Amino acid sequence: MVTKFFTSQFHKVVFTVLVLTSQLLFSQIKKDTIKEQAIIPVNIYKKNFKEILPAQILQGEELERLNSHSVADALRYFSGVQIKDYGGIGGLKTINIRSLGSQHVGVFYDGIQLGNAQNGLVDLGRYSLDDLEEISLYNGQKSEIFQPAKDFGSSGSIYLQPKMPSFKGNRKTNLVIRLKNASIDLFNPSFRLEQKISQKVSASFSSEFMQSDGVYRYRYAKKYPDGEQAYDTIAKRQDSDIQAKRFETSLNGALNNGSWNVRGYGYISNRGLPAAIVNGRFDARGARLEDENYFVQAHVRKKIFPKLETQLKAKFAYDYTHFLDTVKSEYLKYANNTFIQREIYLSSSNLYSINTNWDVSVNADFQFNNLDADLENFSYPVRYTSLVSFASTYQWNRFKLLGSVLGTFIQEHVERNIKSPDRREWSPALFMSYQPGIVPELTLRAFYKRIFRMPTFNDLYYTNIGNTYLKPEYTNQYDIGITYQKSFNKSILQNFYAKVDGYYNKVEDKIIAAPNGSMFRWLMMNLGWVEIIGVDVNMQADMMLGNVKLKPLLSYTYQSARDMTNSEDSFYKNQIAYTPWHSGTFTLMADYKEWSFNYSAMYVGERYDVNQDNIQYNYVQPWYTHDLSVQKKFNWHKQQFKVSLEMNNIFNQYYDVVINYPMPGRNFKLILNYTL
Repeated sequence: MVTKFFTSQFHKVVFTVLVLTSQLLFSQIKKDTIKEQAIIPVNIYKKNFKEILPAQILQGEELERLNSHSVADALRYFSGVQIKDYGGIGGLKTINIRSLGSQHVGVFYDGIQLGNAQNGLVDLGRYSLDDLEEISLYNGQKSEIFQPAKDFGSSGSIYLQPKMPSFKGNRKTNLVIRLKNASIDLFNPSFRLEQKISQKVSASFSSEFMQSDGVYRYRYAKKYPDGEQAYDTIAKRQDSDIQAKRFETSLNGALNNGSWNVRGYGYISNRGLPAAIVNGRFDARGARLEDENYFVQAHVRKKIFPKLETQLKAKFAYDYTHFLDTVKSEYLKYANNTFIQREIYLSSSNLYSINTNWDVSVNADFQFNNLDADLENFSYPVRYTSLVSFASTYQWNRFKLLGSVLGTFIQEHVERNIKSPDRREWSPALFMSYQPGIVPELTLRAFYKRIFRMPTFNDLYYTNIGNTYLKPEYTNQYDIGITYQKSFNKSILQNFYAKVDGYYNKVEDKIIAAPNGSMFRWLMMNLGWVEIIGVDVNMQADMMLGNVKLKPLLSYTYQSARDMTNSEDSFYKNQIAYTPWHSGTFTLMADYKEWSFNYSAMYVGERYDVNQDNIQYNYVQPWYTHDLSVQKKFNWHKQQFKVSLEMNNIFNQYYDVVINYPMPGRNFKLILNYTL
């Protein structure tokens, strides 16, 4: 395995670069055949006027040192987060913040939200870390007001900030070539090219190819209801292969008192979606997914007058999905369906500074979504969404306040069947912070937010399942917290940061799927009421031992998320599915000259699976992983290289994030970087 790990050939990289470049130039979209200021570099918490509450942030080189392959892997190191991972490289990866549900999380790429009107989920496994400068997580919303109205519309938000071209001295060209090879038969070359066109204009182009057969060993054990061992075996995952191509280009420019940007993105994949290991079946029988995702977006920002600043954003997105379910039963035929989504998004944001302590903003967005599918008797829905937000920030001595209200107006049209009623909703939010003069390193803060999420097209219109009378799913969020940050002189401990939050969330009219006559016919309905009480803790430090820099980071989450829907239910007040009471991570980064070391440990406590009742049969045992990596930078013939070696899950623990979807055991990865 180690020999295989080091035998990647350089000519494959050249070949792949050529293929990906040609893909950008010549590929065509399928025709529509169907109708917080901190000096700590890890998790930097900004503390300026416009941002009242701190965000959890990972940025720069630290993203490369967390043994993370995708955005979903990196987000595991944030507190209050649960990742659903269905195994392997090709498996679906989604995020849930503070147990509010994945559809309540807004994911923004370069400032514009990634949408999925069909099911409300963003597959974070599609987004590589290679081209990202920063990942930030906000509870409630980003606590500033100069932003699109859509940024006010989520219970929690993830912001993915791509790298912007940066040139040293007289350089006009930057080139980075990267090759990743892993023991799970991964071949993953990529490159990024940046070009300075003029003093005010620059461009970038990046591309990536990924291929893996997805085969890995796992352990699968099954017990009878009385606790007796039924069987315990080691098998191989066979249905998680992937072949994917990603390409991205951007053009960036400066204006007098402003800036502009145009970005294009494409992702094409053919992959296996792993099947659940049930009834002793270990053969390759998962579903197949072919998808093509494209978007073009633009952004202009300019200060028009000394007190007035405006920004405009626009986006067009096209998503093609072909789903083939290879699992057949005597009741159901193979699922073989194609879906096409289109989205048009326009936004105008305007900020006016009344004085140095008081800002107001008015923001308006419009969004168009439609969905085509080759399902029998499909409705072909179209959704028109208009949003307007009014927001203000005010600072009085050590007290900061932000208030906002978001208006959402939704209309839908269908070609056949019954459409969902029009919606008009007003959603308030209030954020505040106070810094006591006695302890200037301490900040007290709190927020309240009420928001909703519309049912998705699948919830409303999926043939024989959708329910057009579904009501939106509402969340009420209450948070109170403290932040402490202090720097030390002439000490081993140079910087220390701690953040503690306690919160209470309530989800009303939760949308669930329930059987309708048989287990093979389901209906969407509003039945749920969930109460969540939790605590998030983050601690980090900068330390110096001689010539060795140390950066420890600790995160911990406690959550009690109980189903309060019906006192008659056997699972009333039980913990909801897949929410652990305790979880946390510990990371230690060390730097010595040109060497970098990283150790990380992750723990997820006991949970129960989707069968709702918190009984022994539905119990999911805790799991943990330990990862190690080492990096070395060096110059050879005036060229800069970096070599990284990772060992993931070093104790080879077998575990499931989602029950019956086993995760890989011990595995290795080699990463080679060349920078011109």
